[in-house]
Amino acid sequence: MKEYHLLLFYGSSIFPECILIFGLFLLLVIDVIFDKKKTTWFYFISLTSLVLSIAFLLFQWREEPTIIFFGNLQTNNFNKVFRFLILLCSTLCIPLSVEYIQCTEMAVTEFLLFILTATLGGMFLCGANDLTTIFVSLECLSLCSYLLSGYTKRDIRSNEAIMKYLLMGGTSSSILAYGLSWLYGLSGGEIEIQEIANGLINTQMYNSPGIWIALLSVTVGIAFKLSLVPFHQWTPDVYEGSPTPVVAFISVISKVAASALVTRIFDIIFYFSLNEWHLLLEVSAILSMILGNLIAITQTSIKRMLAYSSIGQIGYILIGIIGKDSINGYASVITYMLLYIFMNLGTFACIVLFSLRTGTDNIRDYAGLYMKDPFSALSLSLCLLSLGGIPPLAGFFGKLYLFWCGWQAGLYFLVSIGLLTSVVSIYYYLKIIKLLMTGRNQEITPHVRNYRRSPLRSNNSIELSMIVCVIASTIPGISMNPIIEIAQDTLF
Repeated sequence: MKEYHLLLFYGSSIFPECILIFGLFLLLVIDVIFDKKKTTWFYFISLTSLVLSIAFLLFQWREEPTIIFFGNLQTNNFNKVFRFLILLCSTLCIPLSVEYIQCTEMAVTEFLLFILTATLGGMFLCGANDLTTIFVSLECLSLCSYLLSGYTKRDIRSNEAIMKYLLMGGTSSSILAYGLSWLYGLSGGEIEIQEIANGLINTQMYNSPGIWIALLSVTVGIAFKLSLVPFHQWTPDVYEGSPTPVVAFISVISKVAASALVTRIFDIIFYFSLNEWHLLLEVSAILSMILGNLIAITQTSIKRMLAYSSIGQIGYILIGIIGKDSINGYASVITYMLLYIFMNLGTFACIVLFSLRTGTDNIRDYAGLYMKDPFSALSLSLCLLSLGGIPPLAGFFGKLYLFWCGWQAGLYFLVSIGLLTSVVSIYYYLKIIKLLMTGRNQEITPHVRNYRRSPLRSNNSIELSMIVCVIASTIPGISMNPIIEIAQDTLF
């Protein structure tokens, strides 16, 4: 009874999450009760619950920051914007999976359940205010990601992907739990984030050797989730072996959730180790930008190329996190993260369409696609150019704001590396665009010659997501000020 009254009292603060939980139960009930199931209802329920969650989250925007459920969760504009980004990822990813699920004959209900549960875990992670909630939410997101990556059980590459992802993910979670246990002990048995910081001051342990062990362990655990070098080894294999809609999903949601976690843990708990964690993240950012972009040049699979590209992209995002001006730095992270979601998912939408119609993800097989499907070729080109930071597309202004904030914070070397590696990334993006636009018959592969549009009506859902992502990857570049102002508003 006490729990019931607690939910009534605090329920409005987590109402978006409650809507998702209701959607999960509704999916389970329909799957169990009805024999003849129409898959359209499952997609409709999932998307409706996500859209309603977004609507209620926006409705709560101006509410005062509160700490609820006895310190387990915190609600403020900063974590609300990350919760919004996670909901946006899921809303755009579900339409990408419709035709793919039909063609591969995967179970619809379980797939959508894992997507919604991972979304729920990511949202709770953004608002988590104590170590227990942080770890449970992170594992909820991670376990669903493991299951989704191995969802096509008959595919050998998918089985390989889930084994590598599970083993390395389990190891990183163990290291993270080890670091969190050090924080619990050093702070005198506190589990809330702010109370841990106060406890470290009271016990005079904020500058002890134990805090360095905790810092290193937490950094390693989170670096795995962000695919930071040298903890990135799982990324290319998981990207290549997992179903393409799943890759699109985990490529953005894990980065959004982990970035929200980094900003809160490092800024509050490790406030007295500012220089140390800045140094750790700077080294990881430099290595990620350099290795990610250089190795991407040599890839023959477009999914592996995007895996290494995403490693470079998170290096750029770290510039904003490391920046000493938290208002502009974090605002640039939020702005670029929003644009990155559209750029990345737009690219994957094009890849899903091409792989369904040709059965390949080899870069060379994209040669001459413009001759057969100009819409897909132009959409892919715009998203890749935006990822590379070509003006006047949105990606250029997002990177410009990110690098400007880094320069203002005195991160001259880091920004210089970011600029140079951005030029490198433009090279391998342009290489793909050149292949797309080629009209030479001798270069066009049999896959493109036999390219046929799918007669399935579900094809429209992929193209709808593609159109939304392409527009959002191009138009915001013209009017970035409102987006930046909203991002800055989340920090007050």
